[in-house]
Amino acid sequence: MSVSPTEERNPHTVFIDQLPTLDMLRLINAEDRKVAPAVAAVLPSLAEAVELAVAALRAGRRMHYFGAGTSGRMAVLDAAELHPTFGIGTDQVVAHIAGGMPALHNAAEGAEDDVELGAAAAEMVAAGDVALGATASGGTPYVGGALRAARATGASTVLLSANPAAPLAALADVHIAVDTGPEAVTGSTRMKAGTAQKLVLNALSTAVMVRLGRTYSNLMTDMVASNSKLRGRQVRMLAQATGLPERDCTAALADAAGESKVALVALLAQTPTAEARRVLQRSGGVVHAALRELSS
Repeated sequence: MSVSPTEERNPHTVFIDQLPTLDMLRLINAEDRKVAPAVAAVLPSLAEAVELAVAALRAGRRMHYFGAGTSGRMAVLDAAELHPTFGIGTDQVVAHIAGGMPALHNAAEGAEDDVELGAAAAEMVAAGDVALGATASGGTPYVGGALRAARATGASTVLLSANPAAPLAALADVHIAVDTGPEAVTGSTRMKAGTAQKLVLNALSTAVMVRLGRTYSNLMTDMVASNSKLRGRQVRMLAQATGLPERDCTAALADAAGESKVALVALLAQTPTAEARRVLQRSGGVVHAALRELSS
């Protein structure tokens, strides 16, 4: 029976329990430094997954994450932050974790072995959607059940694992295999494998949002300004993008009923707010496309 690399014993940390605290932390940090290069090695596969997700969301379909344990928690975290950060609908990127939401703070380790539970979680996946299964070992039965059911509906499937020889790879159109190797503490995939999954999920969802036009340059034009800190960020964003004084940006934002993207186009194109809103709607909410239309 093959063993996932994350379950192998790390020869560099055999004496971790005999080290002084600072040396122990240096050893853990040395292992952590291997994560970013491992992610860099799978960027072509990650780009494929981004393109699948962009096509699905542009077509009005959805992206689903499935995971158990640490992988599921990383998926829930990433999906939860997309609405406030990019203004995307909460039902457009949906995370499913084995054991349900209680598993976020109480371990539900047995749930990950339930193939049928994964298949049931994928019942809301439809043709044209994207289903991403996250599992460090690449063999979690819950994830396998979800990917198999999602594929049967006509959805595209992606596997995110820390195992290049993942048993579930055959169920995925794209396999993002981040080879982080053995953990500092054998089998503790909340460490390097978990860090890699967070990096990949953050990069995936951010790239998708940028491709969908939910930023202008590197500024968050669609964030939900639900408190005073974020409302202040809206004004600063407009000032950074336009070079105008904050008082002018505040006035434009008020005229746009708090819609920073509308205010941005109105300021950059020096056009009335109503016209900026109409052109943005025609351009699918992409600022650069709206500006090109207004300048033509």
